[in-house]
Amino acid sequence: MMSFVSLLLVGILFHATQAEQLTKCEVFQKLKDLKDYGGVSLPEWVCTAFHTSGYDTQAIVQNNDSTEYGLFQINNKIWCKDDQNPHSRNICNISCDKFLDDDLTDDIVCAKKILDKVGINYWLAHKALCSEKLDQWLCEKL
Repeated sequence: MMSFVSLLLVGILFHATQAEQLTKCEVFQKLKDLKDYGGVSLPEWVCTAFHTSGYDTQAIVQNNDSTEYGLFQINNKIWCKDDQNPHSRNICNISCDKFLDDDLTDDIVCAKKILDKVGINYWLAHKALCSEKLDQWLCEKL
């Protein structure tokens, strides 16, 4: 009986710490505030998010000297601050862990700052994979 309770507890805790894996239509809906911002269409944003993080709001990618966080894979050297890089420029004036929840409000605010400062090509996937044939990134359910 004790092992069953332990296993159940582990299962509950594991589920609670799993990433928020969004669907294409959920991302489409949540990113509506980005529609046509900076001349970038909503399907371009949805495509870019897919190829950047796989729609995983808790995605963390370690690079050689930096870490990228969340749906938009926002970098800790320039845009946000974390314990790994306390001397970040922190242009978005936010802790990087704020990009790891399912509230995309702060992610969108920072994405707009990135777009304003460096453009859509900050996200390398955009030019290579998200600049044409965008019909597949529409959500017909909405």
